[in-house]
This record gives sequence, C-alpha cells and structure tokens, in this order.
Amino acid sequence: MTLDQYRSQAQVIFNPLVSVAIKLRMNANFFTLAALIASAAAGFLFYSRMELWGIAAVALNAFCDAMDGAVARAMKTQSLRGDFLDHAVDRYADIFIITGIFAGGLVPWQIGVFALTGVLMASYLGTQAQAVGVGRYYGGILGRADRLVLILVFGVIGLFVPLTVLGLTWLGWLLLMFGVFGHITAFQRFAYVWAKVE
Repeated sequence: MTLDQYRSQAQVIFNPLVSVAIKLRMNANFFTLAALIASAAAGFLFYSRMELWGIAAVALNAFCDAMDGAVARAMKTQSLRGDFLDHAVDRYADIFIITGIFAGGLVPWQIGVFALTGVLMASYLGTQAQAVGVGRYYGGILGRADRLVLILVFGVIGLFVPLTVLGLTWLGWLLLMFGVFGHITAFQRFAYVWAKVE
C-alpha cells in the first residue's frame, strides 16, 4: 500500500491552495516545472552537503508535485501532454534527488545506484501498466509519495539525531530500503500487470 493511493483524499487539503493558485493564474505546468527546479536544487544541495536546505527543497518538490495535478483537475485542463510532462519531470526529480545524495558522499555510491534502479523500475512498471491498457497502477510497497515523505522524515531525524550503524547514516539506510523495496514494488507491479494482460 502506498500513499499514492490516497491522492483523492489529500485533494481536500489542497483545495484552498488550489483556489489561490488559480486566482494568481498559476496553471498546472507552472507547478510541474517548479517541481523540476526544486528537485534539481535538492540534488545540488545534497551534493553540496547542505542537508537542511536539501530537505527543504524536497518538501517544495513534493508540494509542487501535489499541486500540479490538483490545479489541472480544478481547471479541467488535464491532457495527455500534461500527463506526459508530469511523468518525465517526476523521473528526473527522482534522479536529481537520489543522485545528489550519493554523489555528495552522504551515502556509498553502490547503495545510491541500487536505490536509483529500484525507484526507476518501480515507477516505470507503474506507468507501463497504462501503456498496455491495464490503467495506471500505484500498488506495491513503495510509491513516489512514500519516498518523498521518507526522505523528509529520515533527513530531519538525521539532522537532529546523527547516527551511523554499520557504516550507514539514516539516509544510507533509507536508500538501501529504497533499493530493496523499490525492486519488490517493481516485481509486484509486474506480476499484477502480467496477470491482467494476455
């Protein structure tokens, strides 16, 4: 079960902010591109070992990522082009954030690459389900919303309670978990889609 499945419930929280955004003429693409910039900033900040600001940039990315879909639905401007842009930006965001964490030496690069492959495969299979006619599938253990929340939680804990266990910090163990559960999620999504198609 992933947090992605609760997007409709979260919409109630964002409705007042969506109304403000529409009044300010901020469309969905504005928030999608803002999410991309925030993720690139997060990657750079983690790479520069400025973890607090990196965490803040991840929070901004998560906010903008939630707002783009909410604004598109409210303005009735959903489109295939917007959906395509959103997915492309989400994958680049994953790459920027995770690469920034391990390229900056906060996590061994081997674990960082393992995490990145798990994340990308899980995301790919979730959207590939739509491509083969099953419909987008958010099932499995670990989705994108889960990852963003966990980066925020583990990042903040790491700032206030620095701890290294078996050579890994809080973020190190988190990325290891991303790798393990990302690949498990990819397998779960593959199995679900495989059972649905002929």
